[in-house]
Amino acid sequence: MRYSGDWMSLVDDRILEYIHEHESGSPKKMKDEGRIRYSRQHIARRCRKLAEKGLLTHLGNGVYVITDEGEAYLKGELDTETWSRVNQNGNHNGTAAGNASNST
Repeated sequence: MRYSGDWMSLVDDRILEYIHEHESGSPKKMKDEGRIRYSRQHIARRCRKLAEKGLLTHLGNGVYVITDEGEAYLKGELDTETWSRVNQNGNHNGTAAGNASNST
């Protein structure tokens, strides 16, 4: 189970999954491959937001990679509302390093 924050949208999971599977990605490539059915501009906005929040890193030229926090979110180990780690029992274990100050 994933713990998405109120700031997240449905496309965010697809973007993170795509970049996890391909090791990197750009909004153009995600749109062109057809797996994410939103406009390139919308995908780019969401990538910027995910990078701002620490789930992606922008490498330049529109290319993004997933961070350790992004991987933890995909595994259901990070709650992106409270930025706390979640253990296998679904219990929250405090604040994730580096993300306590992230806000919308």
